Amino acid sequence: MNDTGALNKTRLADLVKLMEEHSWNAVILYGHSWRKDFFRCLLNVGFVGNHAAVVVVRSGDCCVLVADSWDRESVQAVFDGEILLAPDFDQALHARLVGYQGQRVAIAGLEFMESRFVETVRRATGISPISASLAVEELRRVKTADEVAHLEQACRLADEGYRYFTEVIEVGMKEYELVAEVESFVKANGAEDNFMLIASGGVEVVGMKPPTNRAFTKGDSVTTELSPQVGGYYAQICRTLVLGEPSSEQRESFRIFSEAQAAGQEFLKPGVNNADVARVQNDVFRKYGYGEYTGPKYTRVRGHNLGLYLDEGPHVLEDVNYTIKEGMVLIVHPNTYLPLSGYMVFGDTLRVTATGCTVLNTTPRKLFEKAG
Repeated sequence: MNDTGALNKTRLADLVKLMEEHSWNAVILYGHSWRKDFFRCLLNVGFVGNHAAVVVVRSGDCCVLVADSWDRESVQAVFDGEILLAPDFDQALHARLVGYQGQRVAIAGLEFMESRFVETVRRATGISPISASLAVEELRRVKTADEVAHLEQACRLADEGYRYFTEVIEVGMKEYELVAEVESFVKANGAEDNFMLIASGGVEVVGMKPPTNRAFTKGDSVTTELSPQVGGYYAQICRTLVLGEPSSEQRESFRIFSEAQAAGQEFLKPGVNNADVARVQNDVFRKYGYGEYTGPKYTRVRGHNLGLYLDEGPHVLEDVNYTIKEGMVLIVHPNTYLPLSGYMVFGDTLRVTATGCTVLNTTPRKLFEKAG
């Protein structure tokens, strides 16, 4: 193995232990063009082909299957084990597993794997494959030092991206023009990818979405969720900016959001229930008479884990029970609609420590203003 840090050796050891515990003979970490996170959680190499997989056996040996010749070169640069170029991915998967007749194979990413590939595994082994997705997701929730380093870099870029956002936005600019400016900035400064939502306007705004051709006007609240990817890992920041002098309603709305976010952040530590992280945020809205706006009609989640996928579980909701662990990285964001000023957002990336959590973003925690 070339010493590049691309192979997560801690996770490899965890996978071998997982196979022993579940009596699995092999685990396939599968990825496709949209969901690459299971593949990259062990071998952190981006790929451009339609499919890629790492096959891990109980000895700890790994075989990599890639569908594109460019990906073979990328993997060869960091991995000196077996690499199969598989333009016919179905055939290559069958050939790799043909000796596994009667053996138990688990797949992380089974739920979004093409059915023909699932059937190929079943034919090669004679047994329907088992989903390893939840078990591998659990391994991924506690981040290694190397993973945290990537997330810290992504947070720095999120902060720089939002600073640039505040510099270039102006009255008359269209939403898609602003997003294009910020996308260009973060990718020019090292982002592999960037997921970004935006909304602008007043009390009529009920959520965020991809950018439109709406032009910003004086008095608008402009909300954004900015999520650059660095080294395979996504960090996120949520902020709200007002073009011009904020109204009393906008200031009051942000005060409630800030209190709710602080409640979640201050509560977050190892051993607490994920559901209670949502509850303490929602209780702030209830205290001010806005409890009806904490449900699914007006909001999606009160936060979520971050990592190789930008919306990792568990989602921070009052009906999602999970014990928070030291080393998890998540965002707490009480994003929702309020009739005071419309939809508003506020949140930072947080790393769970032994006694609480630390904020990985450095962007000022305030309602931003820009003269119209």
